[in-house]
Amino acid sequence: MTGDFHLSEVTTRKEIREFHSLPAFINSGDHNWIKPLTRDVEAIFNPSLNTQFRNGEAIRWLIRDDKGTAVGRVAAFYNRKIANSDQTPVGGMGFFECINDQRAAFYLFDACRNWLEERGMKAMEGPVNFGERDRWWGLLVDGFLPPNYCVPYNPPYYRQLFEDYGFKNYFEQYTYYTPVNSNGLSDVIRVKAERIFANPDYTFRYMKRSEMREITRNFMIVYNKGWARFQGVKTISEGHARLLMKSLKPVLDEKLLWFGFYKDEPVCFFLMLPEVNQIIRHLNGKLNLIGKIRFLWYRHFSGELTKAFGQIFGIVPEHQRKGVEGALIMAFAKLALSKDFRYKDLEMNWIGDYNPSMMHLLDQIGARIIKTHITYRYLFDRNAPFERAPVVNI
Repeated sequence: MTGDFHLSEVTTRKEIREFHSLPAFINSGDHNWIKPLTRDVEAIFNPSLNTQFRNGEAIRWLIRDDKGTAVGRVAAFYNRKIANSDQTPVGGMGFFECINDQRAAFYLFDACRNWLEERGMKAMEGPVNFGERDRWWGLLVDGFLPPNYCVPYNPPYYRQLFEDYGFKNYFEQYTYYTPVNSNGLSDVIRVKAERIFANPDYTFRYMKRSEMREITRNFMIVYNKGWARFQGVKTISEGHARLLMKSLKPVLDEKLLWFGFYKDEPVCFFLMLPEVNQIIRHLNGKLNLIGKIRFLWYRHFSGELTKAFGQIFGIVPEHQRKGVEGALIMAFAKLALSKDFRYKDLEMNWIGDYNPSMMHLLDQIGARIIKTHITYRYLFDRNAPFERAPVVNI
């Protein structure tokens, strides 16, 4: 490694500001890039806000050229509880931004590798988040369109930097798109859904904001049964679910919160949110008093908020493959086709390629892939055999 670059840990307020301003420099001239809210990213590195610190650590670095200009950044982190649950203890690296210079990028990757290896990790995944998978996860490699809220966006050349270093494709995450007024549901989905509708034990509806306690409980039940059995996904407590819903409450639209019930017990959900990046693109990363006023104006009066995105879809195992998924989607579609429904487009994030059943369902409702992110894994033992994420058959 040459002496052209200098690596320093992010500790001071000035360095934190540089950490947040660097993406604007890297993505300058790219009209699709949207500056994330600074507070959303900074919360990841705040031990009082991020519960991951209870079982782990995180560190951030900046890399500077010989003139002292910041030209790259990265973070490394690990959660002992998650790492020890894997046969290969895996740490994470993320929030990577770098000029198109292999030496600078490798310097940042080396910093992550060495720090994680010193703490007992045998591999690292990246770029990922020090927190839940639904945020800041994966490298965009196809579909360089405006990003959804808290979904990563990066220049195309990042892929070459990761793969030249030796990162391997662990799994891919797809973003699907469909117009809300689409009639693309397959006949198979329709027939199964109508059969479910004919069964009085099943009911489907959106839940109102006044039912937040019930929403939280229902979400926790379905999530823990339907999602927590996937590798790398842990169960959540009711307290955790309450905090999650509280964090989403400022942007919730109750007509996008759909649940399915069997004999009054929750068995599935489809939680969508307004795609607030259509507004955030006007805020320059700031949600101060002026930013909040602008946010409210754009949300309620500008007419720009026309897209929703699927935050998460879940169904308990015992009700899968019966048509319940299609019935839930059709119930939503009946409302969405009304003239006063404001959302015209729907994107569904985070569909892993290890989940062919979900991909098949989205194909059947007429959705198509418009973006691809890759989660990479790098084994510290370069002679160890590499295996992709196992396929989940549900």
